Amino acid sequence: MHNGGSYPSSKLFESYNDSMHIAVIIPVYNEQTLLPLLFNRLVNTPPSKTSDGQVCKRTIFLVNDGSTDNSKSVIDQLAERDDTVAIHQPSNQGKGSALAAGVSAAIEQGADALIIQDADLEYDPHEHDSVLKPIIDGRADAVIGTRFLGQTHRVLYYWHSIANRLITVTSNMMSNLNLTDIECGFKAFTRGAIQNITITEKRFGVEPELIAKLAKARIVDNDTNNLRPLRIYEVPISYSGRTYEEGKKIGWKDGFEAIWCIFKHNLS
Repeated sequence: MHNGGSYPSSKLFESYNDSMHIAVIIPVYNEQTLLPLLFNRLVNTPPSKTSDGQVCKRTIFLVNDGSTDNSKSVIDQLAERDDTVAIHQPSNQGKGSALAAGVSAAIEQGADALIIQDADLEYDPHEHDSVLKPIIDGRADAVIGTRFLGQTHRVLYYWHSIANRLITVTSNMMSNLNLTDIECGFKAFTRGAIQNITITEKRFGVEPELIAKLAKARIVDNDTNNLRPLRIYEVPISYSGRTYEEGKKIGWKDGFEAIWCIFKHNLS
């Protein structure tokens, strides 16, 4: 993958009238308990369908980010399915590093669209259809989930919500996008939108990095052969957040890192 510049028109479709290949990328770190529950819910959710009713091919990429619990063995057992791929990072490097590995593997295996699914059940795989629909319909190149536009969400930390708004507003000011929740982990992309983006952030700074690079990216329009900005959509999603006692991993230091990453990647 390469950072910046224009994008080739191959594998970029204005609408998917034929069956398409969707990659579900799941970064995993110490989720031996919740991962099997998430995986069961995912595989029992039918894959999305194209506009003419064909069932999409779905491949699940489980990326073990150097877990120290029994997650590696759990992943290997789950990956015995034909539609599941296990990827093991040699050490814990962070969510961004795990996503980079998953995206690279999905592109190599010919995925037409990719969706990110956290392993901790904060985001519901039953909602993949709604997140992917703007892409499958040919309206969007990237879709960002939002927890703040009317769907059910668990009420948790006030200061987390304030920090999230500050991060999102700062990102919008720098990118000139009008998003409501850049830190949402539910994101989906066409192959063309993501294949030339290099993920460099190792930890949770990957979220503002992706937004900055999507905002700056240009893609070849199939109708005119001219470069155009990516069509970025937001989709409301439900959210079942965890407390720190339940295993939540992001903290206040990640908030400062996010602000730094916003300036770093929007100004570079």
